[in-house]
Formats: sequence, C-alpha cells, structure tokens
Amino acid sequence: MGSSSLLLFLFLCFFCLSHFTSHAQHIPDDEVKTLQIISSKLNNTYWKLGQSPTSCTGFNYTIEEKKYSNVTCNCTFDANTVCHVVSIELKGLDLNGTLPKEFGDLPYLRVLDLSRNYINGSIPTSFGHLCLTNLSLFGNRISGSIPDEISDISTLEELVLESNQLGGDLPSSLEKLTNLRRLSLSANNFNGTIPKSLHNLKNLKEFTIDGNDLSGKIPDWIGNWTQLKRLYLQGTSMEGPIPSTISQLKNLSELLISDLSGPTPTTQFPNLEDMKMLKTLVMRNCSITGQIPEYIGNIETLKLLDLSFNRLTGEIPDTFEEKGKERTKLDNMFLTNNSLTGEVPSWITSDDENNIDVSYNNFTGPFIDSGFCPSRVNLVSSYASSTRSTTLWCLQKDLPCNSGKLEYYSLYINCGGERVHFQGQIYEKDNNNKAPSQFFVETSDKWAYSSTGVFIGKEKSSHVAKNTSSLIPEDVLIYQTARLAPISLKYYGLCLRKGHYKVRLYFAEIMFFNNHTFGSLGKRLFDISIQGTVVRNDFNIMEEAGGAGKGIYEDFDTTVDGSTLEIHLYWSGKGTNSVPNKGVYGPLISAIAVTPKFDPNPGLSVGAIIGIVITSCVVLALILGLMRMKGYLGGKGIEDKDEINHARNL
Repeated sequence: MGSSSLLLFLFLCFFCLSHFTSHAQHIPDDEVKTLQIISSKLNNTYWKLGQSPTSCTGFNYTIEEKKYSNVTCNCTFDANTVCHVVSIELKGLDLNGTLPKEFGDLPYLRVLDLSRNYINGSIPTSFGHLCLTNLSLFGNRISGSIPDEISDISTLEELVLESNQLGGDLPSSLEKLTNLRRLSLSANNFNGTIPKSLHNLKNLKEFTIDGNDLSGKIPDWIGNWTQLKRLYLQGTSMEGPIPSTISQLKNLSELLISDLSGPTPTTQFPNLEDMKMLKTLVMRNCSITGQIPEYIGNIETLKLLDLSFNRLTGEIPDTFEEKGKERTKLDNMFLTNNSLTGEVPSWITSDDENNIDVSYNNFTGPFIDSGFCPSRVNLVSSYASSTRSTTLWCLQKDLPCNSGKLEYYSLYINCGGERVHFQGQIYEKDNNNKAPSQFFVETSDKWAYSSTGVFIGKEKSSHVAKNTSSLIPEDVLIYQTARLAPISLKYYGLCLRKGHYKVRLYFAEIMFFNNHTFGSLGKRLFDISIQGTVVRNDFNIMEEAGGAGKGIYEDFDTTVDGSTLEIHLYWSGKGTNSVPNKGVYGPLISAIAVTPKFDPNPGLSVGAIIGIVITSCVVLALILGLMRMKGYLGGKGIEDKDEINHARNL
C-alpha cells in the first residue's frame, strides 16, 4: 500500500469514527447524575454507572422472570443523539434502601415500577412533578400517607400501592386522577371512609382495598364505576349491607366482599343477574339472608362461588348442576355455615372432581351410608338436629362419638407432618393433602379436621406447608410442617371424656422469611376460636414470635360437656395475600396438644372410702353376730350351760 493510499485509509477511518461518535446516543449528564443518586439511595448494585457518557443499554439485568432491572429510553431527541429515561423497572431485587425523591427529577419518566423489594420511606411529593402513566410500589415498606401531590399526576392510569405500611385517610384529591384504570391499595393500614369524591373515577377497571381498617358503609355511589372488572373489599371492617347499586357493575369478572362489621343488619341477596362475565364471586360473612337465586347457576363464566358464613335458607338451586354429568358446573363452591334446607342434591354427593363445601347447614336428606365419613365433598355437621336418629355421626350437629365410648382424654397432632416424638409424647401424623376442601377423619376416629376454600389466584396450592425458613434449633421437629387453609380450618377431638382441658396450639411462620427481603414482608392474620368462643382476634404468628421461623405456643383452658372438642381457625380477609407469592394467606398451625385438667386414672375419693368403710363395718358386724349365734365366739356355750343348770334345779 502506497503512502497516498495509507493516508486515504486513515482519513476514512477517522471520518467514520467521528461520524459514529457524533451520532452516539447518550443520556444527558444531569440525568446520569440523578440515576447515580437514585441507585445509591436504593442500595442498587445492578446498575453500572461510570463517569463516561452512559447509554440506556447498561441498566438491563435479568435474574429470573420476576426479578429484573429494566430501563427504557426514548432516543429520538436531538436528531436521535440524546436519550431520556422513560421507564424504570426494578422488580424483585430485594433493594433495601430508601425511596428517592430524585425520581421526580427525571422529567421524561412515564413508568416507575419498584415492586417486590424492601424499600422504606414515604412517597415523595416530588412525584407530583412527573407525567407518569404507571406507578407501582407493590410489596415494600413504604409508610406515611398518600400525599395530595400524587393527584397532580393527571396522566396516571395505574397506581399500585398494595402490601405496604401506608396509613391515614384516603385523600379525596384522588378524584382528580380521572384517567385512572387501576387503584390497588390492599394490605395497608388505611382508615376512615372511602371518600365520596372518588365516585368521579369512572374509568376504573380495578379497585382493591382488602385488609384495611376502614369505617362506614360500602358507598352507594360505587355503582358509578360501571367499567369495573375487579372489586376486592375483603376484611375492610366496613359495615353492611351490600348496596343495591352494585347491580350496575355489569362488567365485573371478580367480586370479592367479606366480613362486614359493625351492626349486622340482614340483607337480601343483591341483584347480580346482569353480571354475565363473573368468574369469581365471594360474598362471605356478609349477613345475607334469603335463598340463593337460580340465575347464579346460569352464569356460564362462573368458576368460584363462596357464600359461606351467611344466613341463607332454602334449597341449593338445580341450576348449579352440569346436566348429564352428575356434578356441579363450578370448579369451587363453598356454602358452609348457612341454614340451607331440603335434600343434598345427588350431583353434589357424587361429585369427585370439584371442590364443594356445604357443611354446617340444615339438610334433611337423603340417607347417606357409612362410607361417606370422610369424603371429598365436605358435609360435616350439615344435617338438621331433627334427623339425628337416622343420620351418620359426621353429618350430625356437635359430632357425637361414633363408638359411643368416651375413651379419650388427650390428643397430640403434628399438623401437616409425619408422626414425631416431642417432649415425651407421640404426635400423630397429619399429612393428608388429597383435596383442598374436605372433611378428614383419622383412622381410629380419635380426631378429624374440616378445611374450607381454595387460595384465590393459586387454586391448586397445597394445604400442607413445609419449612422454607431458617428455624431456631429448639423443638425444630414440631415446627417443620403446618396445615393451612384459605378460609376456615377446624380440628375436632372426638370421643373425649367430659371435663376441663388445656389446649396448647403450636405455631411457626414457615412460609415467610426472617431476613431483610421482600419475602419477609408477609403478614398473616386469623382468628382462633375454641368451643365456639373467640379467644384471639387477628392473631399474627410473626408478631407474637418475634419473626418468621420462630416457634411459639398459646395455651387455652376449655371444657368438654359432650364428647367433642372444636378448634376453629378463620381468615377474615386481613393481612397480605400475595407475599412472597400469590395465594399465601389464611390460618396456619403447626401442632396441637390437648391434655386433661383432671386425673384420668383417679384413685378412690374420700366419699368412696367412707362408703367402703361403713359398708365393711356393717358386713363385719353381721358376720360377727352370725358367728356368735353359732357359738364360734363363745355365745352358744354360755347359753347351753345356763340351760343345764336350769334343768338340774328342777
């Protein structure tokens, strides 16, 4: 190559390099500095931010499906040479820093998603400067209240604040977010009423506020949200009745209302006839009276129905039957704890595919043979008292002793686990996991349990939990497993002697983590009742034990007047239900110990001893008297001598 050719080659290389450099796409220095501050405050180690010009590609990092960093830029500025950050997603990375106010210094930011981390702090007022369409802080430790400045983000379409520590009243200024389609506030500490001004949010398609401590009634104006597809009002502490205007929400696919509080006026079944797209219908513990409307069974999309713990009467409509297949149309149907009457339809008793619970009702037939205890279909205590003489023991009220012999006075169960030795006792295995909603009887008829419900969002989840936490070494065996339930879990001690007992319930939270990660942010709350009396409201295992993976027990005194002991754990819709995964909620128990507060093998009482002594004395006196009469004690000889002397004198 000649010198002229070499010069030409170098010139072309320089031209191309300078042309490429001049058209390289970089984030402006001020945004880079802002990103550096944000990264530092979040304790984010996934971004590599140097001093050189930064492109948008250096932020993206994927660990797995729900754990990744993704930053998106718009690089159409200044002839495609300048990039501005428009989307930041830092999801599932367990970032443990503080929520930076500097996000408000990114003027082009449209999407901010910090879900599933361990971030603390409050929501910065600077967020109100942004033109966000999506803001998600789901699953963190964000506290304080929702600042009014959030309502200045007129472009906001999704506001997801679920599973945090936010509290206070809901700001009425949220009414300004007229473009809002999704408002998710579940599992926080909000109180007060739902502001009337929110009736203006007519574009809402999803409103979830489960597990907050609200007051007042479900507002009538909720019927204005005619575009709603998902409405979650479980465990909110709001009062009934369910407003009639709910019938206007014709686009609903998921309607979940539970555990209305305050004065409990009865309410008729609300009119849901025009809700043709319902897939999930939960109206649990809402004091609903009357009959189940036949049209509910004609909603073709309906897959889950939970009307448990109400005051429903009448018969189960035949519209729930899948004709020609002797089973229900629904995948899940829970009607426990009502006052339903008539005969249990044959298409329920023969259904071995779907999850059905019609326990604790007042049915009067048909006759069911002894092979039905236990059963996949939960029918425990479902027959009226008037049928007692002709009904299986497991269908009767109070579960009378099947054998008629009240022979037991103690009970030890390793819930969810195998047979283990613990503190000198053998805890029986309880590892049945065949169906999520069922009545199960231990082989010796000594104890049983009744489980109700499926975990919504993860219907096939196991009802037996195994340890995923780092347990303390002490008593580790008894806390390695647990039984859990989505709604209701009842254990029964059967054929027990009458008397006073001590009930010891063992707990350990083995589904959350005891570290500074998203997985440690779960909050499990449930109620505990013994023999029908509530002994703990909103029981929180982690709070009582001081963290996850730590075993504790609670002792209670009770009395068995008949032959059955009932321990009831009930979820009232509070706490988290998506941490660390969807469907993690409801009561959980590790083990049960029931011991007598009386001597099961007593010696003789004082009264008995006195009775025996008196009886013995009487018997002895009679024997001595008889012996005397016979002369064995000398009495007979004296009498004979007197007779001889008398004869001689004659």
